[in-house]
Amino acid sequence: MHLTLESDYAVRIVYVLACSRARMDAKAISEVAGVTLRFSLKILRKLVEAGIAKSFKGTHGGYELARDPSEISVYDVISVIEGPIHFSRCIDSEFICTRVKEKPCEFRRGFEEVSGLVREKFSAMTFDKFIG
Repeated sequence: MHLTLESDYAVRIVYVLACSRARMDAKAISEVAGVTLRFSLKILRKLVEAGIAKSFKGTHGGYELARDPSEISVYDVISVIEGPIHFSRCIDSEFICTRVKEKPCEFRRGFEEVSGLVREKFSAMTFDKFIG
C-alpha cells in the first residue's frame, strides 16, 4: 500500500514551511519541495482550510504554518488529503458487510487494529522531530 502522491507532496510542503519558520510565497515553496506550482497551490489551499497553514494576500503575502511544528503531526497532514486512514472499507461506519451479519468478523477487528496502530504512529510523528 502506498499513500497518494498528493499526500507525499503535502508532507513535503509542510516540512518546507516548518523548516523555514517564516512566510514563503507559493513559488518558493514549490521549488524547495520539488512540487509543481499548480499542485502546490491545490495542496496549500487544503492545508489552509484545515488550519494547518495560513495564507496572506498582497505584496508581502505567502504561506506559513498556522501552528508550531510540534503541534502538527504527519497524520494531521495525511488525513487532510486522504481522509481517515483505514486499511479496509469494512471499517467505515456506513459499510454493510455481506459476509457476516451477526457480529464483526475477525478481518474487521484486524483491520481496525492495524489502522489504529498506523494512525497512532503517524500522530506521534510531529514536524519538529524532522527539523535539523
